[in-house]
Amino acid sequence: MSQYAVLIYHDDSAHAPDATPEDTASCDEHADELEAAGSMVLAYALTPRHMATSLRPGSRIPEPFVPDGPIVAGFYIIEAPDLEAALTIAATNPVLQEGGGVEVRPVHSGGLVEH
Repeated sequence: MSQYAVLIYHDDSAHAPDATPEDTASCDEHADELEAAGSMVLAYALTPRHMATSLRPGSRIPEPFVPDGPIVAGFYIIEAPDLEAALTIAATNPVLQEGGGVEVRPVHSGGLVEH
């Protein structure tokens, strides 16, 4: 099985520190479905835009900025036999019905680093 990263883009993340279960229900249900299907390898929800700091070429610390437009709200790694199957799995992400988008990329290399 190959691994694919699914990057979730939206105007902001639903996973604020004060988020309620209702705020994150569609995300949590989707993750539970992928886990039950045996597709999910790992998943990370990112915090909202106001908690992010972006650096670009030419940026000098401490002069960060918060970007406009869609941001990466989270990502997960799935296992699928091929890209077509990975796209089929990614197409079930609820963000697509909520005005956001996803990007699917084959994972080249990596893994958890032991400390």
